[in-house]
Amino acid sequence: MEALGGYPSKPSSSRARVVSLIITATLCISSLYLLHTKLSRNRNHADFYSFQVKDTKGRSVSLEKYRGKVSLVVNVASHSEQTEQNYRDLQELHRALGSTHFTVLAFPCAQYGDTEPGMGRDAEAFARSNYAVTFPFFSMIKIMGSEAEPAFRFLTDSVRQIPKWNFWKFLVSAEGQVVQVWKPDEPMEEIRKEATALVREIILKKRHEL
Repeated sequence: MEALGGYPSKPSSSRARVVSLIITATLCISSLYLLHTKLSRNRNHADFYSFQVKDTKGRSVSLEKYRGKVSLVVNVASHSEQTEQNYRDLQELHRALGSTHFTVLAFPCAQYGDTEPGMGRDAEAFARSNYAVTFPFFSMIKIMGSEAEPAFRFLTDSVRQIPKWNFWKFLVSAEGQVVQVWKPDEPMEEIRKEATALVREIILKKRHEL
C-alpha cells in the first residue's frame, strides 16, 4: 500500500516490534552460547592436570599422569644466570622427595632474551648432560601473549602473576591446584618446606585409607 503522493508507507509498528524481538532473541541466544562455551571450557580444565601438553618429541602428553602427585612446574632456560644453581637445586629436590609423590616438570621458554635458543629437546639434552637431571621436560612454550601455553596460562591466571624471567616455580597440589609461586631468586629451602608438607599430606591420606 502506498501513501498519498506515491511514496511507500512506513512499516507498521507491529512489524517493527517483531523485528526488534527477533534481534533481541538472536542476541540472547548468542550470549547464552558464548557463556555455555566458556563454562564448558572451564569445566574441562578445572585444574592443571586436566590439560594436554607436548613432550620434547612433539607428542601429546596428558598431565593426568601426574594427578595424585605434588608437582613443581618451572619455566626453565639453558643460558640464564640462574641456570646452574636452579638445575642443581631442582634435581636435588626431585631426588629427595622421590618420584612416587612428587615431580619437577620443566617447560623451556624462549621469551626471555637469548636464554633458551634451541628447541625443547635441546634444553632437555643440555640439562641432562650438564646437570644429570632426571625430571620430565616438555616442548618449548610461550608464557606471555595470545599464544601462551594453556596449561601454563592456568598457572599464571591462578596466581595472577606472569613470570618476568626464567625459573619461576609453581607448586601444584595432588588435585591440580596452584598452592604457591616463587620467583627465581627465592630460597629453595622454603620451596622444599612447602613441597614436603604436601607430600606428607598425601602419604598420611593413603595410610588412613588402608
